[in-house]
Amino acid sequence: MAYRVTILTLFPEMFPGPLGVSITGRALNEGKWALDVVNIRDSATDRHRTVDDTPYGGGAGMVMKADIVAAAIRKAKEANPKARVAFMAPAGRPFKQADAERLSREEGLILLCGHYEGIDQRVLDALVDEELSIGDYVLTGGEVPAMVITDAVVRQLGGVLGNAETLHEESFDDGLLEYPHYTRPEVWEGQRVPDVLLSGHHGNIAKWRLEQARARTAERRPDLLEKKK
Repeated sequence: MAYRVTILTLFPEMFPGPLGVSITGRALNEGKWALDVVNIRDSATDRHRTVDDTPYGGGAGMVMKADIVAAAIRKAKEANPKARVAFMAPAGRPFKQADAERLSREEGLILLCGHYEGIDQRVLDALVDEELSIGDYVLTGGEVPAMVITDAVVRQLGGVLGNAETLHEESFDDGLLEYPHYTRPEVWEGQRVPDVLLSGHHGNIAKWRLEQARARTAERRPDLLEKKK
């Protein structure tokens, strides 16, 4: 059975979006993973299809209702009982490459996208396995983070990239940023491809790439090197 991702959202028209093209789109069309999109509003019971209400204690914005969100999660669970449920939230734990690898080993994934001021905490405590953030900034809703996480997870699935070496060499696989890449022409606007890449000496090339990856990481993401100590 294909790995199944279920998106719970108030804006189903946003999907598949970028997930329907390039590597993830091809894998989707080939049945290497499956995408379900559930409109949270379909779980509303009143004629206005209300999904939110004012927050207890006052404050700005509206809060998505626990009963409505719970019904949507349970509907998704019926189709994929063992799937892990993650809520997209700025206050969540930072999403890392290791999380993409971990989630790809689950028996499916349900991603809950919030909107407005947030979601009633009670349903998060009761039915959500983890909260994830893609960065220290606030977006309009959880849909874009859900796309980011889905893309990162799907790339880890067997047969999606078609080349295990490609997956192994990507940034963060060994805790380092990826080394620079070059292709033809050999000289472009006075800039030459590094000689070592033209040498055909695989050992020297591997050494150069590792040195470049370490130097780039030290310059741009020294925090990653601290974690390796």
